[in-house]
Amino acid sequence: MEQLLYKRTDYIQEDKVSGFCPGCMHSTAMKVIGESLEELGLVDKSVSVLGIGCCGLHMDYMAADTTTAPHGRACAVATGIKRVSPDSLVYTYQGDGDLASIGLAETMSAANRGENFTVIFINNGIYGMTGGQMAPTTLVGMKATTAPNGRNPEEHGYPMHVCETLDKLTAPHFLVRTSLNTPGNVLKTKKYIKQAFQYQMEGKGFSMIEIMTSCPTNWGLNSIKALDYLEDSMIKEFPLGVVRDLG
Repeated sequence: MEQLLYKRTDYIQEDKVSGFCPGCMHSTAMKVIGESLEELGLVDKSVSVLGIGCCGLHMDYMAADTTTAPHGRACAVATGIKRVSPDSLVYTYQGDGDLASIGLAETMSAANRGENFTVIFINNGIYGMTGGQMAPTTLVGMKATTAPNGRNPEEHGYPMHVCETLDKLTAPHFLVRTSLNTPGNVLKTKKYIKQAFQYQMEGKGFSMIEIMTSCPTNWGLNSIKALDYLEDSMIKEFPLGVVRDLG
């Protein structure tokens, strides 16, 4: 008798094959989000608000309700959706440029109000689809198309630590930084996403899961060397762990 060992989440459309770059972790993030929603029985209640860029490509694969916000405005759109449909599970899916640069005001304001939705923040330290420009989270010395000699703090400032910044606010309920670079961290990320979704359905307010990922294409590295850079440089600057959990 055949035994089913693994089944791809129904959250991803059956006939779709990932079009993300080799070594990109967006597909893994989408997988753990889908598994979390399925295990919680919330797929049909979920509404995602996608950021611009590589994050927006999720619309091509997801078998659930979704919309794309203007660049940086995902938290504002999610606020409106959650307020008019409070029983829905609402989450944004945004990159570092979308969330922490053009969307910083919307992110900070939603967190400060304690809006009852979840932010999933993909941090690879660079703008992806738009051409590899420097992002708020780009490391000191890290090269980008807009910083060909590397980020210079005297000219560009220092990398922004979003979890720690939001931790200065009173309202956020759950803030955590995780990664998808190892099987163990993938499982941790899934656990944190499920926890954030559960908190939302309990009406506990704003949560953010920051996920450290790699971008081999714009880092100019192959997939293996990108994993090494993520471990040795990105995670060193942005340490993993729970920043706030009010329970």
